[in-house]
Amino acid sequence: MFLILTLALLPLGLIALVASLQAIRTADLEKEALLRVAVTQSARKLTADLQSDRTALELTANALANNAADPGMCKRLGFFLTSHDVDGGRFFIYDRSGRRLCQSDDDEPAGIAASARFDRKIAELLPASHSLVSRVRSKDGRVVALAYYSRAHLESIADPATALQNRQLSLRQGDRTLIVSRSGATVQGHMESLSARLDPPDILLTMSVRDPPATVARLLSLFLPLVMWFAAAAIGWLVVNRLLIRPLVLLRRVVAAYEPGAVLEPMQKVRTPAQEIMALGETFREISEDVATHEAEMAEGLETQRKLTREVHHRVKNNLQIIASLISLHARSAHEAEAIEAYASIQRRVDALSVVHRNHFAELEENRGVGVRPLISELSASLRGTAPAQARRFAIQIESDNLHIGQDVAVPVAFLITELVELAMVLAPQGTMRISVQQDGERADRALLSVQSGGLRTSERMTELLGERYGRVLTGLSRQLRAPLDHDGDAGRYSIAITVIP
Repeated sequence: MFLILTLALLPLGLIALVASLQAIRTADLEKEALLRVAVTQSARKLTADLQSDRTALELTANALANNAADPGMCKRLGFFLTSHDVDGGRFFIYDRSGRRLCQSDDDEPAGIAASARFDRKIAELLPASHSLVSRVRSKDGRVVALAYYSRAHLESIADPATALQNRQLSLRQGDRTLIVSRSGATVQGHMESLSARLDPPDILLTMSVRDPPATVARLLSLFLPLVMWFAAAAIGWLVVNRLLIRPLVLLRRVVAAYEPGAVLEPMQKVRTPAQEIMALGETFREISEDVATHEAEMAEGLETQRKLTREVHHRVKNNLQIIASLISLHARSAHEAEAIEAYASIQRRVDALSVVHRNHFAELEENRGVGVRPLISELSASLRGTAPAQARRFAIQIESDNLHIGQDVAVPVAFLITELVELAMVLAPQGTMRISVQQDGERADRALLSVQSGGLRTSERMTELLGERYGRVLTGLSRQLRAPLDHDGDAGRYSIAITVIP
């Protein structure tokens, strides 16, 4: 019913709207045509005036260049230009040496340097001195004549015969703009502008006209269709509100208050004779029942999956512990120092993998990844516990930001630290090591891992160990981390960029 009542008056509203828009469009087209005629007329008048003055300037410049000028020629030129320019017709004629051959009584405006007097530009805007200069050179190029036109004179010439309210005239040459309107003020409000090219063609005359203010009659004719449509909507509202809108609002509130797992009963609060709304409420009830059933099934499946994950975790952890115990038993039965050290080296790497696994599962509940600080701390404690007898007092210092990394990064990081710690223990058993992990200041997903120890300084023994064993392992781990492993031999520092979780 609301739609029918609204559509009943819609044709009348459309007719009035089209008529109003057509009238406004006709007025705009008339104003645009008037503006085009005015700017064309102004451009022609200004071009003709400049061309006339240029002819007089050219005759005088040629006469002075050929030494054929009589003593009264400058006065006649001044009288001719003054008859056109109410401000006095300022002109100045120079030769190549910069000597002024002829001039008007007024001072020359600033803006044209002595070195630029013989430029090839026919005319040039001088916004700083609010004037336009016209330049004419003699045929032999030895004499140049400059005529300056003030803003008031330019406006008096370019003032169109057509009466236009709130207009503004401006000249533009490249990035230079000269406002030539009487007030010199910028026209405010919505403007319509048209341009015409002068001779010289690099100067544009632009005329801007402000739109007339909106009157009551203009606004009324424009908004009358909306008023008619609103009246139809108001009438329809009284009829439709009780039957359709209010029941739909109540139904929306009931649905908005829905909580997962609950079953909606919207028709207990909504009373309406509309069968469509009653069917919609029943549909919401059936959907909520299906959602509650599916959520219960998903919760049960999630709990089962969590239990299976915990069981897998415990089995992996137990397997790693069994492997570590077997390695320890074999190490105790070994008699040679090299065999014992080999078993200890293998056990350290198994312990490193175990540390990564434990930290990964601990952080898995919060879905943040592996914590870098607890990983390195636990790994350092494990490495010191399995250190050779001569390296029992090997110290490890840790400085790390609160960062988290994925398991695919944590495993190579743990092995990399294990290799470097073992290498430092072999080279300097009584030394210390500093492990630092600092977040990159420019990228939130990058951090710099730095391992520094006196045993990692460049030496013959270190070069030998890297060539025999550690070098290939360190290179492989840096490839897994997809970043170059930098070594500062003088400081004994290894550093590599790793990816962190922002």
